Amino acid sequence: MRRETLLAMKETQIKVHDIEFVKITPELDISSLKEFCAVGAELGASRIIAAPYDPDLAGLADKFAALCDLAADYNLGVVLEFFPWTNVPTLKDALEIRRRAGEPKNGGVLVDSLHFFRSKSNFSDLEHLNADTLPFLHLCDGPLRGKKDMGGRLFEARAERLPPGKGELPLAELIKRMPSNIPISLEVPMEHMAAEKGPEAVAQYAHECAVHLLKSMEPSLC
Repeated sequence: MRRETLLAMKETQIKVHDIEFVKITPELDISSLKEFCAVGAELGASRIIAAPYDPDLAGLADKFAALCDLAADYNLGVVLEFFPWTNVPTLKDALEIRRRAGEPKNGGVLVDSLHFFRSKSNFSDLEHLNADTLPFLHLCDGPLRGKKDMGGRLFEARAERLPPGKGELPLAELIKRMPSNIPISLEVPMEHMAAEKGPEAVAQYAHECAVHLLKSMEPSLC
């Protein structure tokens, strides 16, 4: 499978930006991720996405630091993604974990537009943060208010989002406040459309919507 993937990447000129995700739990043995890192490096990835699922914030910070150390051996960076339903629900909370981890050079925080607006994160939280701290952005759209029940919120986040510009989130304001010249990654799961029209149609639709949004902001962004 690895050989076939590398061949497909060569034929299509599609590159891998990040691999995901490492669920940081109390039981996680960071040393067990060596093969994961090695495969990611072989595929040409630059970042690992980690998720905070350790209720002990000190232990979480220690594991994040250890993961950054391991990833550095493979020339990989690590980003910690915050989720409103975890014990690291906001951008501020994720930045605090990074601070406790010693602010590793290859360790940053991932902003996902849905999670940013669904949490208590604010635009002011983005001030004075550079690309070392916020190395890329996950972009999608949706209703400004999510489902009230946990099951509905998880389903919306994992299975049914909206392409950029097709919902109510102030994405243009978010993009303007993020560090300039960082990659924008489209995370737009649309399982219903994928079942009806196929994943290629979803990818094309999400891409077209994102390009339209960026062009409406400033032509030089595209």
